[in-house]
Amino acid sequence: MVSLLLLRRSIVSRTLLSDANVGASICIYTTSRQFSSSTGTVKIDFTDLTRPHTWYPAARRKKRNVILHVGPTNSGKTYSALKRLEQSSSGVYCGPLRLLAWEVAKRLNKANVPCDLITGQEKEIIEGARHKAVTVEMADVSHNYDCAVIDEIQMIGCRSRGFSFTRALLGIPADELHLCGDAAAVQLIQEILSVTGDNIEVQYYDRLSPLVPSKTCLRSFSDIRTGDCLVTFSRRNIYKLKKRIEDDGRHLCSVVYGSLPPETRTRQATMFNDESSEFDVLVASDAIGMGLNLNISRIIFSEMEKFDGLEMRPLSVPEIKQIAGRAGRYGSKFPVGEVTCLDKKDLPLIHSSLNCPSPVLESAGLFPTFDLLYMYSRSHINVGLCQILEEFVENAKISENYFIANCEEMLFAHTYAKNRIVRLKEIFTPGTLKVPKTQAELKELESIHKVLELYVWLSFRLDDSFPDRDLAASQKSICGMLIEDFLERLGFQKPIPKRLKQIR
Repeated sequence: MVSLLLLRRSIVSRTLLSDANVGASICIYTTSRQFSSSTGTVKIDFTDLTRPHTWYPAARRKKRNVILHVGPTNSGKTYSALKRLEQSSSGVYCGPLRLLAWEVAKRLNKANVPCDLITGQEKEIIEGARHKAVTVEMADVSHNYDCAVIDEIQMIGCRSRGFSFTRALLGIPADELHLCGDAAAVQLIQEILSVTGDNIEVQYYDRLSPLVPSKTCLRSFSDIRTGDCLVTFSRRNIYKLKKRIEDDGRHLCSVVYGSLPPETRTRQATMFNDESSEFDVLVASDAIGMGLNLNISRIIFSEMEKFDGLEMRPLSVPEIKQIAGRAGRYGSKFPVGEVTCLDKKDLPLIHSSLNCPSPVLESAGLFPTFDLLYMYSRSHINVGLCQILEEFVENAKISENYFIANCEEMLFAHTYAKNRIVRLKEIFTPGTLKVPKTQAELKELESIHKVLELYVWLSFRLDDSFPDRDLAASQKSICGMLIEDFLERLGFQKPIPKRLKQIR
């Protein structure tokens, strides 16, 4: 099986793969080239990234109306933008998660507005559709739209994915462009768009239901009640808390965390939301921050720091607000959201975070288009993609409003960068999947699911090199079902005594 390190290094820039086939050898040596013209020799520096708005001529031919919908979680900002999208003659929704794109596509189709779904793992094309719901990396910057929505626009400041939001912001040629997210992004977006000629309007939203930080921490696990969501940041702690709560015999817990398949996360959330279900408590990671509608009464932080891939660090103000804001969803049976923690020393941080604005974003992610990389490389041959990216980034010139996106996340593993066929059996043996019986086996199965998901993702972009899409997709589905089987039957879940059910 492919290791997680190889998986991580196999995720090439979605933008590059959307713009062109990067399987061919690209080369570099100099940062500029000279071209002859009627007025003399013109020198073009391909590493000059100071005017990225010029990369998107289709958008620049329009005078777009850009409407920013900004406010806290549960304020109705995205609802307003989606209503406009639903009313438009053609449009596109761009979200950070497959789950969000899936929800929007389902919503539009239910409203008799045919809508395609296009994500890194799937394409569902609806006959006659003039609307699309896509993950932001899949945004088409060459197609004209009446209306476009970019959700969670504050992710423009993300070190690894921010460049995809910048590309969508500058590049989507829509008459109306609706941006939804945190107010921390307003000033940066206004500065970025000051050179595009677009009209900009900012609409501010207040939270629709109260969110109240508790004055006391959770006294004991016997105080856990229906609608609670305990938040922690590792799989081990999630199942440890789940077991501790269920051992008390009063509640059953759904679980949601990032490495679960999206379909599994959705079904776990559905069980928790269902009032007739016995799964009345949720134990989750920060994966609940986006993409799931959850009927949470109270958020309980079990800890206030997380491992970010490099080190343990305190949660940021935006992270605390995003997670805490999931309590008290408007229109649910819990009209008032509460926030508390297990350790009383964490209460001051919760209170201060909820009572202060998020830090203003200072710069947006940026990454060169394929065309720029190609032109940059033409003066030399036989140099691989990894070296091209590294040397380009080293020589790149950018304005103060931008930073170069994390290049390491875009390096193509050599196994996949060559012009060769990659059969699924090289990285996975079909027919070997089984229901996990331990936490270690569950973790292994989740890793296999990620590898199969990656293979399907690559097959949509390099179908000649990854021909086993159908087999990988079917094995991925089986993987998801086996993971759910573990969660529903073997994941520390015990029957609740009838006597206690009556008490509840």
